[in-house]
Amino acid sequence: MRVSLQPAYLLHSRPYRDSSQLLEVFTAEHGCVSLVGRGVHRRARGGSLRANLQPFRPLLVSFSGRSELQSLNAVESAGAGVQLAGERLFSGLYLNELLLRLLHRHDPHPTLFAGYASALDQLAAAAHSEPVLRAFELQLLDELGYGFDPAEDAHSHQSVREDGWYRYSDGLGLVACAPDAGAPGQRFPGSDLLAIARGEFSGAAAGSAKRLLRMVIAGHLGGRPLHTRDLFRQYRQGGTAGGEGES
Repeated sequence: MRVSLQPAYLLHSRPYRDSSQLLEVFTAEHGCVSLVGRGVHRRARGGSLRANLQPFRPLLVSFSGRSELQSLNAVESAGAGVQLAGERLFSGLYLNELLLRLLHRHDPHPTLFAGYASALDQLAAAAHSEPVLRAFELQLLDELGYGFDPAEDAHSHQSVREDGWYRYSDGLGLVACAPDAGAPGQRFPGSDLLAIARGEFSGAAAGSAKRLLRMVIAGHLGGRPLHTRDLFRQYRQGGTAGGEGES
């Protein structure tokens, strides 16, 4: 297979042999693809490959091969990209790790690709990153077929009541429960769920959205935690950051 000038973003890279890199890229039409960039370090002076292989920058990549690991033939910048620092940097890395962990290789998601590009722009401009992360998490779950309606009781198919309480049932969705059912962190007030359904991630709904989506996503990670959460926790413990909580 030979692909030319495919819109893409670099999600992750690591050294490979003497002067090459193993690259994980998210493309518009071919989903996540693993590539080997041969001689990337050797060509650094020319600036053709290494200078463009930066995260959060829109790229045009050309690659070929018949195996799971294909060869990067060329890469061009398709724009300036965004500059993320501090907590916003960890938020961007968190999005990248979600895509790497949850998407199947070579499974195209053009709508999600556009959503990812939009989320990066929003992270760079927004005063708070949490609403951007929650909206992207919901879109990602929908794209993968794991989505649920925060405004509907999945058991009765009735609308969520603002004064009701609900818990998340794996493979089903949100179902009504007693106000004192289960652990406090595993039940959610209907008023918060209705706010989440409207895309409102502030106040009490912000905490409920984070707990709920973390719970749902964890069920699809195979028991392996996300590395970016540990990195962010170490960053916060270093006393460098303040304000928003971890992703």
